[in-house]
Amino acid sequence: MDEKWFVYIVECRTKDLYVGVAKNVKQRIDLRNKGRACRYTKFRGPVRLKYSEVHENYGLARKRERQVKKYSRVKKLALVGEY
Repeated sequence: MDEKWFVYIVECRTKDLYVGVAKNVKQRIDLRNKGRACRYTKFRGPVRLKYSEVHENYGLARKRERQVKKYSRVKKLALVGEY
């Protein structure tokens, strides 16, 4: 059974960019905005979705997440089309 996974970038209230993976991005954003998804965004919320891309499986999504997390802020902004 193939399940789609997404790599996403959210912008926090503090203007930090957070990169993550999820099967359901909308649900994950809702959890983050309720302070229930992770410690990093809990104290920097609310968050706003800036970018997402779909992958065929969890392994590919995690690989891409690790790649994007290493990007500089400028490169992440270029990816979301804001630079």
